[in-house]
Amino acid sequence: MFMSPTVLNVRELSYSYHSLKGETPALSNITFSVKEGEFVAIVGPSGCGKSTLLSLIAGLLTPEDGIIERGNSRIGYMLQHDHLLEWRTIYKNVCLGLEINHCRTPENLEYIDSLLKEYDLEMFREKYPSELSGGMKQRAALIRTMALKPDLLLLDEPFSALDYQTRLMVAADICRLIRQAGKTMIIVTHEMAFARDVADQVIFMDGGFIVEQGDPKQVIDHPQEERTKQFLARFAENN
Repeated sequence: MFMSPTVLNVRELSYSYHSLKGETPALSNITFSVKEGEFVAIVGPSGCGKSTLLSLIAGLLTPEDGIIERGNSRIGYMLQHDHLLEWRTIYKNVCLGLEINHCRTPENLEYIDSLLKEYDLEMFREKYPSELSGGMKQRAALIRTMALKPDLLLLDEPFSALDYQTRLMVAADICRLIRQAGKTMIIVTHEMAFARDVADQVIFMDGGFIVEQGDPKQVIDHPQEERTKQFLARFAENN
């Protein structure tokens, strides 16, 4: 049986924030792996270290302890907000990464054209961000990320600024496009139904630790750990 290669290995990872007031532990002994083409959802209460973990994987922070093995994987990082520049057209926005990395080649521009068509934004290429809906702006932000042809996509609650119904539709649409492109994805989300239905693996974090991880339906519908059960019960009460 063919086994997909591992694109990310995180082993015994720890990190703390430091200030004049002292040390604040953010992550402790984090271990997991991600295979090529896999979708991993990271869930848990606010402040549990999810975004810090993505920043470490992206190389924006340096681990204090532990190992992150990325191989030769190119990483794309999509943040909570689209961060489109209001004075640039959608086309110039999605080309921004190519400009910064000095790789605005005919081949890469042709790839962007194909993405604009695939993501139904071709007719809006000369529009400005203020003229697009929230969902359309998120698709433009994804094209900007995809333009550099990353192997591993990191998405940090990229749909949180949208209203509930739009969030569900845009999330499903964007994940379908990422899946079709054969990309590997790690997404931080507070949407339990989305994580259960879309992810191949769910990691539940609390207090800087991985409390439970595994098959999404098992972790979300039949959690084994008490902290997971308590979090899901609170989530159900508030949603």
